[in-house]
Amino acid sequence: MNKTDIGMIGMGVMGSNLARNMVSKGFSVSCYDWSESLRKTFAGKYKEGFVHAGSLKEFVESIQRPRKIMMMIKAGSPVDSVLNDLAPLLAPGDVVIDGGNSQWEDTERRIQFCEEKGFLFVGCGVSGGEEGALNGPALMPGGSTGSWELIQPIFEAIAARTPEGEICVDWIGPGGSGHFVKMVHNGIEYGDMQMICETYQVMRDGLKMSNVAMSEVFGRWNKGKLDSYLIEITRDILAYETADGEQTVDVILDTAGQKGTGTWTLMAALEAGEPLPLIGEAVFARCLSALKEDREQASKWLDGPKSEIDAEQEDFVEEVKQALYGSKIISYAQGFQLIQAVSKERGWKLDLARLAQLWRGGCIIRSTLLRTIKEAFQRDPDISNLLLDPLVAESVSEAQVHWRNAVACMTRAGIASPAMSSALSYYDGFRTARGSANLLQAQRDYFGAHTYERIDRPRGEFFHTQWN
Repeated sequence: MNKTDIGMIGMGVMGSNLARNMVSKGFSVSCYDWSESLRKTFAGKYKEGFVHAGSLKEFVESIQRPRKIMMMIKAGSPVDSVLNDLAPLLAPGDVVIDGGNSQWEDTERRIQFCEEKGFLFVGCGVSGGEEGALNGPALMPGGSTGSWELIQPIFEAIAARTPEGEICVDWIGPGGSGHFVKMVHNGIEYGDMQMICETYQVMRDGLKMSNVAMSEVFGRWNKGKLDSYLIEITRDILAYETADGEQTVDVILDTAGQKGTGTWTLMAALEAGEPLPLIGEAVFARCLSALKEDREQASKWLDGPKSEIDAEQEDFVEEVKQALYGSKIISYAQGFQLIQAVSKERGWKLDLARLAQLWRGGCIIRSTLLRTIKEAFQRDPDISNLLLDPLVAESVSEAQVHWRNAVACMTRAGIASPAMSSALSYYDGFRTARGSANLLQAQRDYFGAHTYERIDRPRGEFFHTQWN
């Protein structure tokens, strides 16, 4: 029997679609899943180009060496379990790729485990969902040195392309860097989705717009600077009706789920001491949405405005558009600042311009704005915050007047805007040369003798006052 080019463990939606993608590009794929029903279902549908293994041993032996084995399974203990089962069957130089949303520090531990046994490990972020996996995802691999040369031909073949034809995959760096940037990608995704939902709510409740009218607005926005995958699908969702005329978005319960990557991003920011308030608010907004019964009770007891926006519809929609755009820039600025800081701390030397480039196609947060971000990092690869790039700063400055009006109107109308309000507060805090933390430091020194620095002395000198 001829040996296959790569193996895929996990024949759920993502694993099976990635495997089909690989075969469509001329590669042969060995497939395995612990679920017999999944194995048989997939084997019954797809035969040419595939080897359907009945056991893990048979699966491993069917792949040409050095073996390339990709796992698309649930993150956490299942990955460790599969690694333990695979280890005795692998040979030096084989590479195992974890394509799930694993915690990046778990990936670093697994790299060490694999390298001690003589084989390689890659933690690879995969973005694009079901459609992306089949037709071209954005891929973010990182891990053991020497892995990229082995997997590069396959990954470049299956990855998405930008409108200009550039490949949306690149070697991210060592250690858990691949899964780290995918984690931050998902955090930015949380922020984007929350801001779009706030925009939807103010148009629905504040302006009393119909779903069709809102769909037309998102459709127009998707032809300009807000052009993005998430704007596109929001347009489609609001326009969708069933055969009997039901507007499905109106009957979906308003409680949001989450799988943890947004929370991980927030925790990583806290550990790194980097401000990430917008993404934090997006995570907490999902938590608040889950309190459905409490919110329904509170709606009967807690007073507030009538959720009406007293403004011309067309004018206010334009202000909301600018608020969404300005907030979106802040979301990316916070995410990339976190990546930049952790990259420097861990010595990863990540290419942020290239990262912005590979996010321009295939992935969930792909947008026109990423081209602007890529160009900013090309101008200054070491820039600590995108808002310090003159062209990005100009874009935010142009949006901020309308942004302020939109947030103020939403606040007066009692329509929550946690992400867009937080983004505006971050913008104002970041542009303020002298804030209020001098008082905070005095408070800390008063009750805990934590000391403080002075504006008339060099940084690094600390002082204490006997306040009482």
